[in-house]
Amino acid sequence: MRPLSTEEFDEFVEDLDYPLFVVTADDGTERGGCLVGFATQVSIDPPRLLVCLSEQNHTLRIAAGAEFLAVHTLGDDDHGLAELFGGETGDEIDKFARVRWHPGPGGVPLLDDLPRYVVGRVLQRLPLGDHVGQLLMPVAAEARKGADDEALTVQDVEDLEPGHPA
Repeated sequence: MRPLSTEEFDEFVEDLDYPLFVVTADDGTERGGCLVGFATQVSIDPPRLLVCLSEQNHTLRIAAGAEFLAVHTLGDDDHGLAELFGGETGDEIDKFARVRWHPGPGGVPLLDDLPRYVVGRVLQRLPLGDHVGQLLMPVAAEARKGADDEALTVQDVEDLEPGHPA
């Protein structure tokens, strides 16, 4: 059997609506952050999270040298942050000059205006087609007031023009 083409596979996934996340990284010399639509829990015990970063993404280059990544959830009213982290590229602007943040474990940027995040130590990096999976072992998490908002999803940002091709 031949593999499905992208167009054929799109018929399966086009109506699925995934939550979006902002992933942040710090490699000791540079910070990066990007909008991510591919993230999932992959183990209950021990807890593990897989986040996938596009090979085209500036943040992937920083994540390659980072020990920790932070994965932030976006609420349905966080379209502006989705636009900043998904519609701009760190190749051209400092996204962190435009948001409130503080350093977390290993210096990873934690976004003050997003109330739910998990920080994970990178256990493994896996090439997965046009994305690189980052297998994370959670080491810190927080869910502050407001963390129970409805998630911002892929269909909520169909108007967003990506900073890099996906």
